[in-house]
Amino acid sequence: MVNLELWETFKQSITAYTGLSPATFFTVVALALAFYYVVSGLFGSNPAPQPRHREIEEDVEPLPPPVQLGEITEEELKVYDGTDPKKPLLMAIKGQIYDVSQSRMFYGPGGPYALFTGKDASRALAKMSFEDKDLTGDTTGLGPFELEALQDWEYKFMSKYVKVGTVKKTVPVVDESSTSEAPAEENAPPAEHAAPAETAEEHHTVEEVKAEEGEKE
Repeated sequence: MVNLELWETFKQSITAYTGLSPATFFTVVALALAFYYVVSGLFGSNPAPQPRHREIEEDVEPLPPPVQLGEITEEELKVYDGTDPKKPLLMAIKGQIYDVSQSRMFYGPGGPYALFTGKDASRALAKMSFEDKDLTGDTTGLGPFELEALQDWEYKFMSKYVKVGTVKKTVPVVDESSTSEAPAEENAPPAEHAAPAETAEEHHTVEEVKAEEGEKE
């Protein structure tokens, strides 16, 4: 009884999804199988997939162990973006550099996250952005949800990949000459309190006035 109910349900499903009657559907399937076997006999059978997979595995060289780089600049990190197949794939999160070579299908050339390699992409990961302006390690202005997403990415990388170095932070150069002259200017008295200098012309005029007053006396 149960088998009959299942058979009726199966036939109704065939009609609903294919628009064909059960008899027509099975006829089409039989013809397709017959056509497949005829074509296979004419052109020969395909090689077994298992040996092919073994050949591919033999061609793939094992990954070298991660190399510790220490502290490098962002410019030095760019050479590990996958363009050189002899170099490992490196990517940084919050200034920490990880070797992601084992996930080359994702982070290597042509992969969905290839644009993140060779740089610190903390901001892009936090915002899940693929724009060039977000491919930076600057996380200022991010919201709490974005910072939480970035933290999740960092935990994932810490548990899956090997840390091989850190990104060197650049310090802005300060002009010491301008700062050394500042105290001298601050200690100088205000111009309004400085004694006015007597010019030669004013001094000559005063002497003439005194001489005229002496003649009048």
